[in-house]
Amino acid sequence: MSGEDIRAERLKKLQKLQDAGMEAYPVHSNRSHSNADFLEAHESLGETAVTLSGRVMSSRGQGAILFADIFDGTAKTQAVLQKGETDEAELTLFAETVDVGDFVEVSGNAYTTKRGEKSLLVRQWRMLAKSISPIPDTWFGLKDEEKILRERYLDILMNPEVRAMFERRSKFWATVRNFYISHGFLEVETPVLESSPGGADARPFETHHNALDIDVSLRISLELWLKRLLVAGFPKVFEIGRIFRNEGQSREHLQDYTQIESYEAYSDMAAGMTFVQDLYRAIAKEVYGKYTFEINGHTVDLADEWKEIDFCAAIQKTYGIDPITCTEDEAIQAVRDAQIQYGEALNKARAVDHLWKAIRKSIAGPAFLINQPAYLEPLAKRSPKNPAIVERMQVILAGSEMGKGFSELNDPLDQRARFEEQQALRDAGDDEAQRLDDDYVRAMEYGMPPSFGFGMSERLFSFLENRPAHEAQLFPLLRPRTQ
Repeated sequence: MSGEDIRAERLKKLQKLQDAGMEAYPVHSNRSHSNADFLEAHESLGETAVTLSGRVMSSRGQGAILFADIFDGTAKTQAVLQKGETDEAELTLFAETVDVGDFVEVSGNAYTTKRGEKSLLVRQWRMLAKSISPIPDTWFGLKDEEKILRERYLDILMNPEVRAMFERRSKFWATVRNFYISHGFLEVETPVLESSPGGADARPFETHHNALDIDVSLRISLELWLKRLLVAGFPKVFEIGRIFRNEGQSREHLQDYTQIESYEAYSDMAAGMTFVQDLYRAIAKEVYGKYTFEINGHTVDLADEWKEIDFCAAIQKTYGIDPITCTEDEAIQAVRDAQIQYGEALNKARAVDHLWKAIRKSIAGPAFLINQPAYLEPLAKRSPKNPAIVERMQVILAGSEMGKGFSELNDPLDQRARFEEQQALRDAGDDEAQRLDDDYVRAMEYGMPPSFGFGMSERLFSFLENRPAHEAQLFPLLRPRTQ
């Protein structure tokens, strides 16, 4: 039977319910217990009247006795409808109108079958929501990857592993939030719409604000707003929020994703590295109950020692050029000689970044990447030992970057100069270089304390799950249906 034929049959059953005087979509449910609570209290309920509600996941039997497995999101419970216990007219109506996928309400008493299964012996029932389209009988009814993502609600309903993943995702962010709050951080919210997007090397989504009649962008970072709060006198702040970057999509990259950024006054990169290790280990312990993960062919043990990798030394060892002293032509030629693919026009910064990313793929971690050139990070403080590099660290796990932090630049004159360098790159055609943000520099001129800033995104969650980033989102963006 085709999907359209099944739909037509279900519409007939809907009409039969209405002809029998039963609402197919009532306003209220009389549920007295969740399925989980019912099963836990089953032995003590005795003759207590119980009303359960949920979706029919399977049904079987005929004639004098019917069985239906009902799922309410907490547990699955068997409902038993039996001649002599259930009103005969209601038993017949159930048999003739109820399908897998329907939401029903069943009322009766706790009952144990001959096989010892905890059940509900149904005295009465009613429809809560008649399903018109059939759900798959098993997971094998939904195989196409795009259909799985497009109809993710069915994916979650039919696949317990996917459901469990999203429960872990919720616990992931709850663990992060609780960790920060327990360390004295204040949670805040900053603007999503910006007149000048900043804080990252990324291409923004742009739109028009009709009420103010100005062009605005969706934020590409949380950074510059949060650091203004350090100027305002808050010593520790964090935000968990949505980020939007109009760039390429891959196993690791999305354009619309959740990120946390935090800023702590009177701290620096050295202290921050210990904080970050503790955060990642807390996530591993609380969400997964383990520290070792298999990710993209790498074995990663977060309880192991976190090594430090020198950015410039790694590139010089592998490619024979010093990222600090090499010319732009030398950096670009090194990329070509290494046969590294690139899509955009190269300058020195982009070429050096490509060289590092090729090295990164073989590093399992956990590790901290340190000592990056100042031209790669316009918002980090220069090293007092070598002003050509900055105090920036990046978390390296399974061949990728899983978080970034640095001693924050708080010298407004140096900040303006570096913004001007970035703006020059933009003017030369690099549309991912950062913009000159006069308002942020003005805030910094009032004084900003030395501080440590850190950010990580939901990419970490997808890596710990060993799944592509879009599969670890509830509803990833897809092109509209073509038919």
